[in-house]
Amino acid sequence: MGAEVEAVRAPAPPGGKRRSTTLLHLLNLEKPDGVFVFTTANAVKLPPPSPEPEAESLIDKIDSCCRVFTFADAEHCADQRDLKRARLAEILSAVRSTAKSQNQPPGLALDHRVMAALVKMLAANLFRAMPPPPPSSFCPLADAGTEEDLPSATSLLPSWPHLSTVYDILLAAIAAADAKSLRAHVDRRFLASLLALFASEDPRERDRLKAAYHALYSKLTPERAFMRRSMSHALLRLAHDAPSSSPAGGVGEVLEICGSIINGFAVPLKDEHRGFLLRVLLPLHRTRWLHAYHRQLVYCVLQFLHKDPGLAGAVVQGVLRRWPVTNCQKEVLLIDELEEIVDALGQHHFDALALPICNRIARCATSCSSQVAERALYVWNNERFLEMATSGEGTMERILPAFVASIEANLEQHWSKCVQQVTASVKTLLQQVAPELYDRCVADLAAKRAEADAEAAIREARWRRLEAAAAGPNAEPEQNCS
Repeated sequence: MGAEVEAVRAPAPPGGKRRSTTLLHLLNLEKPDGVFVFTTANAVKLPPPSPEPEAESLIDKIDSCCRVFTFADAEHCADQRDLKRARLAEILSAVRSTAKSQNQPPGLALDHRVMAALVKMLAANLFRAMPPPPPSSFCPLADAGTEEDLPSATSLLPSWPHLSTVYDILLAAIAAADAKSLRAHVDRRFLASLLALFASEDPRERDRLKAAYHALYSKLTPERAFMRRSMSHALLRLAHDAPSSSPAGGVGEVLEICGSIINGFAVPLKDEHRGFLLRVLLPLHRTRWLHAYHRQLVYCVLQFLHKDPGLAGAVVQGVLRRWPVTNCQKEVLLIDELEEIVDALGQHHFDALALPICNRIARCATSCSSQVAERALYVWNNERFLEMATSGEGTMERILPAFVASIEANLEQHWSKCVQQVTASVKTLLQQVAPELYDRCVADLAAKRAEADAEAAIREARWRRLEAAAAGPNAEPEQNCS
């Protein structure tokens, strides 16, 4: 059978005047009778129409948004700023419509020229020198909950109405463009500059930046190793080189990205990934700003322990090595972390690490800080901790003497009534769990105290004899004392 044929009768032009040289007019010249034959089998498909807005118009709008305003004066260039904001909104709408279009594949409108113009505009608006942090004790990543933890007005960027739209354009471009196009236009210099923006004091910018950087990590598969190394170097600079007065802005967001990456690591872990835990994450416990990112840091550490419980010994040792001396807030956080580590361990690993963990917690139970002492005593309220402490073979015999000494010392001389009440409750619990062992520990403690008192009495008597000899009329104090 032949191809399907369709006859179309062209309308006669009004009058004898030819108005234009359209495709219909040219066909009229070729077929004066006005009958045209189209064979669907041999028909040539015309290219699809250009996306709206057209590429040239879109590129012109993108180029016009490369101008950056200072926002130092609210009235300076107000009309131009409003015009730029409107154009940014138009660009965002165009990029989003590209990703959501159902009639064309994603990335059709984001061709080479559009992507190049977008990357240039994003770099011009986002990349900038960060001002030095203010000389204050405020940490922008502290857990919200009190008025002191909320960001101050000075940390919020006045240019955020423009920057927020620019970040939306970045996220929309990442979603709309395919991986090949992103690799062609987003280089390592762009990624490094993007990572440096985590030092921003504005938490809104850091939150958008986290989403954009994570999305780039998901699409730029060949650059994942470079991005991991860049994040490691940034965290190491904070742990070793940053001054103690420098706030840890952005570390929480970077660690959130790292936690998502660690969650996708394959088992068994590579040496590179183990090194990230030992050489990057554990040293972060030593900084003054631990409270700013501790929640994210613990999540990363626990992800490693879930994938390889054999790393528990190195993790516990690393945490105990960096235990604070005078920072009570950090002590409370590290006790929380030790308790979460214990929850993630099995009985075998807990038995091997119970002694160093419990010795440290027992020492914290006698702290002069009531918060630290109460938090250490409340560890016994953890059902998982109590179960593993009582189920392990010989575990209670090893860990209970230190706790008994702390409990008896608190009941005798701790200044806080609340700590004494919590201590009494813990003593009652331990006497119910292991009554004979507790009594034996109390007896051993009394014997050690009696021995220590005897030694102290002997030293005191020796000093009295030396003082009496030094007070004699013919004695030489320096020679006798030596």
